[in-house]
Amino acid sequence: MQSKPLRELANIVRSKNAGPHRLTLDVLFDSHEVFCRVRDSGALTIDAVAAAYGVPKETVTSSVIYEPGNAFKFTLRRPTVQGAVGDTDHYGAQQHAPLLDIEIPWETHTNDGGPPTTAERKPNE
Repeated sequence: MQSKPLRELANIVRSKNAGPHRLTLDVLFDSHEVFCRVRDSGALTIDAVAAAYGVPKETVTSSVIYEPGNAFKFTLRRPTVQGAVGDTDHYGAQQHAPLLDIEIPWETHTNDGGPPTTAERKPNE
């Protein structure tokens, strides 16, 4: 099965502090159809987030799927307390990058709303 990195599917991927000891990671989609396909793929989970960050899954303390907002929200423990010596991101705003490379299973079909891919076109199209 083909896949796409989350960076190609989500419209907003961000991080921010959730207090001095936690980070919140948000993944939002403009399209409800794309959101549902990502949700139904089962690829964006606590296990996937923990693997992307290279931490034990217990570090990811919560996961929320908010369908009315086409959104996923994950909370994880900060590796360093906010403002402590060694904290490289006081606001937690630069911690979302590992999410961007999570691979989402994605089969392309002509009914996805876009033009058919080269592989889907018939020889005379």
